[in-house]
Amino acid sequence: MSTPNLDLLEIVAAQGLRTLVCDVEHNAFAPDRREALVVAARAMGLAVYFKIEAPEPVHVQRAADLGVDGVIIPHVGRLAGAAATLATAKYPPLGSRSYAAGRSARFAPPDADFFQRSNRALRCLPMIETAEAFADVEAILAHDCVDGIFIGPFDLALTRGRAGYGFTEADQADLARLAQAARAAGKPWWLPAWRPAEQAFAQAQGAEMAVVAAEHDIMARGLRQVLAAVPGAEGAGAAA
Repeated sequence: MSTPNLDLLEIVAAQGLRTLVCDVEHNAFAPDRREALVVAARAMGLAVYFKIEAPEPVHVQRAADLGVDGVIIPHVGRLAGAAATLATAKYPPLGSRSYAAGRSARFAPPDADFFQRSNRALRCLPMIETAEAFADVEAILAHDCVDGIFIGPFDLALTRGRAGYGFTEADQADLARLAQAARAAGKPWWLPAWRPAEQAFAQAQGAEMAVVAAEHDIMARGLRQVLAAVPGAEGAGAAA
């Protein structure tokens, strides 16, 4: 999702989808609307992941405090520069997350197993979308606070010196290498897979999750289908 659109959220849930990624990094999600979206999504039985604004601890903390199921961390470079941000996803002694009574604690005092349970529940998925992260992916996957990786194929192709991303042989080789690194670490990997060929690749390579629909693309494709079905619409006036 690119906006905190509760109507779309209900449509998504009604279609049987059960995992939601909110692209907070590239879009406008006011704090109160983020909270409402998380509450509504969880009430409908959807898992909610926030792709946060930047690889900074404060953004990890704020998403975690909303009670999301996971944080997707963009623009990760080498592990040395990202370790402090990754650690914010987990409570001590595993990481450095700060405790906040509230929604993430279900508005109740923490019981004896709360912090360990929370560390297991909140998933930390750094994005592999830079040449630096690509080169250091094994070390990133080995970090105790990392639960898996989320591949950013467009930025990865650009930072790897290609003109863009087109699911070419070179792109597929990079994706396969990252998939293999995740399998070797025993951790899952996710891929935005908009086209059938990418979806088949993700399935064949053992991706835990393929992100198959994006809000703006859904709207654009839906409108194209509506207009294409209007008799004599070409060259005639039509209004939405």
